[in-house]
Amino acid sequence: MWAIWSAAQQGVAQQIDLNPIQQEFSGTPPDIRPGDARALNVQPLQVLVGSEPDVSAAALYAATAMVRSDPTGLIACPQPCNVRYAAAYSTYSRRETKYAQSWEWRGDNFSQILQYEFESHILYALGYDVKWR
Repeated sequence: MWAIWSAAQQGVAQQIDLNPIQQEFSGTPPDIRPGDARALNVQPLQVLVGSEPDVSAAALYAATAMVRSDPTGLIACPQPCNVRYAAAYSTYSRRETKYAQSWEWRGDNFSQILQYEFESHILYALGYDVKWR
């Protein structure tokens, strides 16, 4: 996990995208900022990382009419998430990242998902608004 955290630090130090979820769901223009070198000093103090069982295809379909096979690769996001289901989510006040259990077996995508979530933790620690991450 340390290598993924380090990659997240490097990513935030180079460039910051503050609204990828907003872009995806509403077509809002990107809110891209220059990198923040302070990211290199943010340590993963007590960030808990763990998996949750994927939501079943039947439950996902009943809630959203989205058709996916099991495992779905999605978990329910607690409020105040901007989406109902995602591959992963982070809770900043509790310093926690949860991901869909099935992603552990999907190679490089797993690292990318965690890196994105770790970047969000770093941005939060630096005082950025992460509501659209």
